[in-house]
Amino acid sequence: MSIKKKLSVFFTLLVLCILLANNTLHYIRSKNRLIEFNKKEITLVTEEIAYEVENSKNSASYMENRMAQELRTASIAIQDSLPADYHDVSNDQLKRLAKKLMISHITLLAPAGDDIIGVKSSDPKEINMSTKEWGYWYTSFRQLLSQQTITTKKGVTLPHFWSGPIEVASSNPNHIDKWGYYYDGSTNYIIDPYFRDRHVLDFEKRFGPTNVMNRFTENLEGVLELTVFNPKNFGKRNQNVYLNGNKYIKIKDQPIWYGTYTYRNTERDKKSIQEVLKTGKSQSYLAEINHKKVLKTLVPIKEKNTPAYVIGVVYDYGLIEKELQQELIKHLLLSLPFIFIVLIISFIFSTSITRPIKHIMEHVNQIAKGNFGKVLNTRRKDELGGLVANINHLSHFLKTYVDDLKKSQEESEYHAYHDFLTGLPNRRYFKEQLNRRLIESKEKSIRHVAVLFMDIDRFKDINDTLGHSKGDQLIQLIANRIKECLPSANSFLTRQGGDEFVILFSDFTPEEVKGITEKIMAYVQQPCYIDNDEVFVSISSGLSFYPEHSTNLDTLITYADVAMYASKRQGGSKVSIYHDSLNKKQAEKVHIETRLRKAIQKGDIDVYYQPKIEAKRNVITGVEALVRWNDAELGFVSPEAFIPIAEEAGLIQYLWEVVMKKACSQVSEWNKVSDEKMTLAVNFSPRQFQDPVVLVNEIKHFLSLHRFDPAWFEMEITESTLLMNAEETIKALHLLKKYGISISIDDFGTGYSSLSYLKKLPIDCLKIDRSFIQDIQEDYSNSEIAQAIISLSQSLKLEVIAEGVEEEYQKAFLMKNGCDHMQGYLFSKPLAAEDFEAAFLNS
Repeated sequence: MSIKKKLSVFFTLLVLCILLANNTLHYIRSKNRLIEFNKKEITLVTEEIAYEVENSKNSASYMENRMAQELRTASIAIQDSLPADYHDVSNDQLKRLAKKLMISHITLLAPAGDDIIGVKSSDPKEINMSTKEWGYWYTSFRQLLSQQTITTKKGVTLPHFWSGPIEVASSNPNHIDKWGYYYDGSTNYIIDPYFRDRHVLDFEKRFGPTNVMNRFTENLEGVLELTVFNPKNFGKRNQNVYLNGNKYIKIKDQPIWYGTYTYRNTERDKKSIQEVLKTGKSQSYLAEINHKKVLKTLVPIKEKNTPAYVIGVVYDYGLIEKELQQELIKHLLLSLPFIFIVLIISFIFSTSITRPIKHIMEHVNQIAKGNFGKVLNTRRKDELGGLVANINHLSHFLKTYVDDLKKSQEESEYHAYHDFLTGLPNRRYFKEQLNRRLIESKEKSIRHVAVLFMDIDRFKDINDTLGHSKGDQLIQLIANRIKECLPSANSFLTRQGGDEFVILFSDFTPEEVKGITEKIMAYVQQPCYIDNDEVFVSISSGLSFYPEHSTNLDTLITYADVAMYASKRQGGSKVSIYHDSLNKKQAEKVHIETRLRKAIQKGDIDVYYQPKIEAKRNVITGVEALVRWNDAELGFVSPEAFIPIAEEAGLIQYLWEVVMKKACSQVSEWNKVSDEKMTLAVNFSPRQFQDPVVLVNEIKHFLSLHRFDPAWFEMEITESTLLMNAEETIKALHLLKKYGISISIDDFGTGYSSLSYLKKLPIDCLKIDRSFIQDIQEDYSNSEIAQAIISLSQSLKLEVIAEGVEEEYQKAFLMKNGCDHMQGYLFSKPLAAEDFEAAFLNS
């Protein structure tokens, strides 16, 4: 092809590019106009919804007051229709009266000990319903019964009357109720009439924002979904309430207040909701949800005296794209005539512009050789001048691109050696630095090189509680604190990943390194403030030294890690220096764990039984089930050795299930043929109380499966159990006590030993730790602690059992001081089932 033709084609293409650029700019402007129009439309929609939400709240407050007045009127009518003593009232009578007064239900509440319960009701689920755990509701009931002024600011207070706010019914979470409570002292019960479901929600359906939101989604083109979010709970774990055996979410805690949420993008929406509330500005993003490309906009609403909320609008982005495509096609068609005209003109003027092409080609050759950035000067104002300008632009662009590529390579190299979250050197960089320091220590006779391995204690629990975002902030805060404690020279901090940090020291003595470590640990233990949360953390540390422990790079790191885990096993917040026995202990521990897993799989775990004796009558009143393990390779393994390993490895639940299955079955069979029933005591690990509700259900399952009467079952727990998940643990103990199970504190006196829990918890028995019994001498010296525990039990009306009784004089002392129940080698060591039968049941 000739140069003239080439130039004609070139200029035509150049003009085409210009037209395309113009069309592209027009496309962008059109797109911006459409999006701006969409924003205005969304603003109008959200303002209307916000108005309806606020109007609904104000109207709801007025209707709640009206309903409260109606309930008080109904209460007076109920009082006039019923006897003053609830014992003379029948539930059917309440049903008829509720129907007559056109209210949903009537419940009569009366004191029962330290509780107020439903004694009569037209709703069967309200009968025997406890209110003790109802918070300000229970306080209001107590004030009402004592004729005091109701102090709570929630609900409506009238003479002799209080009406609680509209809420989910704890007795039956499938309903939403509006309650009233009336008491003027003339009855022995509180009158509780209430409206349910339709009566309560009818106003919301008619006058709430839902109708307006439905109108927008049905009639406004492009609006697919409207949602009013509760920013406090959206995207978080459900704020479940557990009352009266039911689980539900309070109305104010529900994540979605109005509308629907079918276009789900929970994690993205959660972050955006928090961001818009923080900034006070709306946010939008494009996403493909439910196989549809949508534009989701989140608008914060903050009104005076009401909680903030967020309105979400899902818009069909396909409508915008369709209109933009039509505009683009129209402008492209209009560009075709201009391209044809340019093609003709280019042939006419091509002759006059061929001479400068040589200079242009030389310039292009320079670009081809990689000589970017040079400028070809020309005074031409025609298309050739435009071509020169484009080539100059290309040269500049390529130079910029090469420079950016070089910079990008430098950044990639940086990230290959540094941690993204903290900016600290990473594991790869650390190994290279450690290797260099070891070489320097040989060449320059440096005295010591130390590796310090640090791990945040219980970081997983903190991460699960606060969330990964705040967990990352905590990692950054801890990293900064560690850096502040390090000497400016001869120390090198890295993040290995997760919650692990490794510090490299050179030319410090072991004592100096340990001092720096303790300084770091003390600084880290100071309170950490992340947003509104106060967090306390500690660090477990391990140290290894070159050349004392090893001259191998990887071995030094491994030894520091082993020492760190030794600190973990000692309870954390410690620094341990590596020594050879740690590796041996770790290997033994791993071996025991492996053999224990195989023993559990094969069913090679045994249950032994140690009798509990009532010394006065010299009869067996019960047995304690104890787990035993006799391994084919290891021989008899002491429980003191394998129980801690089972707890750490997550095997304790399997051991407990073996004990429950065998012991419940065995003792149940013995009790069928025995004149005197024996109790069964089983030990429980604190780890089992991490989910107390599950534990309660498992105990009920085993007892029911083996038809074992709960009255003959004893749960033995240590004092440390009460410190784990205390609130949920205490609830679980009360449920088990109500079920009929006895609860004993094992090894009493060696742990927490707070009198407060002895008074408040449903404890039946204290077991004196064997160490206190072993201290008692033949002349009764060193018996003060045992005597004090017996006296404490008697004063609290608790049963007391002595463990580890091995001598007759110990038995005599205990009987003399009122402790008749004992167990120990004086009576019998723990026995296998067949040996126990031979010794005590077949005689």
